[in-house]
Amino acid sequence: MLDGPSDLLQQHRRRAFLSAAGVGFGSLALKSLIAQESSAQEASAARGAIGQFHVPPKVKNVIFLFMAGGPSQLELFEDKPVLKEFHGKLPPESLTQGRRFAFLPADAKLMGTNRTYQRYGQCGMELSSLLPYHQQIVDKVCWLRGMKTDVFNHGPAKLFMNCGFQAPGRPSIGSWVTYGLGSESESLPGFVVLQSGPRGPRGGNTLWSAGFLPSKFQGVPLRSQGSPILHLSNPKGISSSLQQSFIDTTNDLNRMRYEEVSDPEIQTRIAAYETAFRMQTSAPELMRIDDETPETLDLYGARPGTSSFANNCLLARRLVERGVRFVQLYHTDWDHHGGKNQDINADLDKVCMEVDQASAALVLDLERRGLLDETLVIWGGEFGRTPMGEVRESSGRDHHVDAFTMWVAGGGIKPGMIHGATDELGFSVTEGLVHVHDLHATILHLLGIDHQRLTYRFQGRDYRLTDVHGRLVSEILS
Repeated sequence: MLDGPSDLLQQHRRRAFLSAAGVGFGSLALKSLIAQESSAQEASAARGAIGQFHVPPKVKNVIFLFMAGGPSQLELFEDKPVLKEFHGKLPPESLTQGRRFAFLPADAKLMGTNRTYQRYGQCGMELSSLLPYHQQIVDKVCWLRGMKTDVFNHGPAKLFMNCGFQAPGRPSIGSWVTYGLGSESESLPGFVVLQSGPRGPRGGNTLWSAGFLPSKFQGVPLRSQGSPILHLSNPKGISSSLQQSFIDTTNDLNRMRYEEVSDPEIQTRIAAYETAFRMQTSAPELMRIDDETPETLDLYGARPGTSSFANNCLLARRLVERGVRFVQLYHTDWDHHGGKNQDINADLDKVCMEVDQASAALVLDLERRGLLDETLVIWGGEFGRTPMGEVRESSGRDHHVDAFTMWVAGGGIKPGMIHGATDELGFSVTEGLVHVHDLHATILHLLGIDHQRLTYRFQGRDYRLTDVHGRLVSEILS
């Protein structure tokens, strides 16, 4: 707080000097860092969104491994002998009537898989030969084979899975969680996004946006190579003491402005400067995975100095160790319609090899470090793939919203449980249906939040992640 006009003049002079010296701290990733908690006190204040836990929490952190594009459950998790038997035949009209598909013609024919399946673990989960490392965790995760969503095109479906609504503008689940609970980290963002694959996910940063929540709750993308955030380091010739003086000056002026207009985004800017300052030390240390043991690097298949899903899984573990509340990994290239780079045979093999080992390693590593009991791990995409083949230059499947598979693991989840089932052709869920809204409600419950009570008033109405839907999937809870 400034004492009077002379102090204000002094601060303005100091700011002018720093500007003349070429200080560009205002460009130091404020767009990315706008979302962050800056201290344990602010984290406690963030809990004021709900005041207290609604139910006893089972986990403290979430890691969501998002397979962008829609993995084929029929090539990975569900062996359908009847589908193979009727390969090349038209499906019964009763199964396709009223359903909408993104690209399939009316005469699309059934397509059985050529993948080989075996049952693994005490739970007897079916896995194809594409996921050999998943065999190690079949009894450590809960398999959700009755997943259902509402939206059949990639961008809107990704938004629906991440934000509970198919159009941009709503907060992501990571934003809701950090809004409700804050973060335990004083030097890292509360919600971090890591990306791998040949391109970014369709939907881009709307998938980790804070929507109408205060912008300090939006996700912060970190790069797995080089500087974790561009322009995080000081410009040449700027010392830490000079930088701190700049931050103090700017924050004092921001506080004065906040007292005048009470705009919460001003508090966000103050927190962003302070978090960025602390991250100059914490972020580079976080990214140095070469200080992990050779055994740990081999477990994940991680290679220091490269960019990969394996490296990101290892970084995810390091992030939750440091108190980051919500970590989301996006790995793209799961969209296998057939054709160039989308062949459900050759190209699906490639992307499975990129994620299989590290996905299993993350569960195993968290468990051996005593972190799995307090962390929820989620694996899956925005939808599944159709029982019918798509007619292109090579084999593929269209988007399917009515039945697909995901898995969850960690505190409060029954390990080694197969929940849900689909019909003999893979069209519909026959038992244990879990809608996207139900999954969101269950994630919040495990964190100690009642999804019906975590709300935010915007434009005259109360919003929540699950809108007016969602039920707790109590069957999978331990």
